[in-house]
Amino acid sequence: MIDLRCFTYIDVLQPQLASFIQTVSKGFQPLERMAALLIEVQPGMSINQVTDVILKATTVMPGLQVVERQYGALEVHDFDQGQIREGGRAALDYYGIEETDRLKPKILTEQTITGVDGHQAMLINRMRHGDFLLEGQTLYVMECHPAGYAAIAANEAEKAAEIHLLEVSFFGAFGRLYLGGYEAEIEEAARGVRDALAGLEGRPNDAS
Repeated sequence: MIDLRCFTYIDVLQPQLASFIQTVSKGFQPLERMAALLIEVQPGMSINQVTDVILKATTVMPGLQVVERQYGALEVHDFDQGQIREGGRAALDYYGIEETDRLKPKILTEQTITGVDGHQAMLINRMRHGDFLLEGQTLYVMECHPAGYAAIAANEAEKAAEIHLLEVSFFGAFGRLYLGGYEAEIEEAARGVRDALAGLEGRPNDAS
């Protein structure tokens, strides 16, 4: 039986998230303003079959496919939102489930650190694939479950405020989002993250 952990549409990829995916993608890289679909399932091997189904049913391009024993994840994108929706429907039909069978996203941890010390900024900059964090800026870290929802959280944060997208981890056991910027902008971005994830319906999530 399939466990639909994450299923989410991104209407318009924002510039920093699109660039971030370009940096880490091993597939066909997205461009900003494309629409995207992110699916995460358990067991992971089934993502191979659903990738085949989606690509044969639509014109979408795959940016990321992660296949592990426990979890499998897929990101696809296209300028045509209709094709993205069709790809999502093809995946759900293949599994015989509905969008609301996904797990509801849950924020497990939020941290905001103001006036970041230069040495801590250095540590963050060594691990990030996105923008730089500068000494004295504010750092925001969010951990969510399932992991895939960190991607839409990043996109909505970028819509909400002028922030720096430092790092996004959106596959695996848990998702993480790192943002940097001025304190007021970080507060606005964090509000956007919370609102976006709270607005997604799904099965009860008892992760802790």
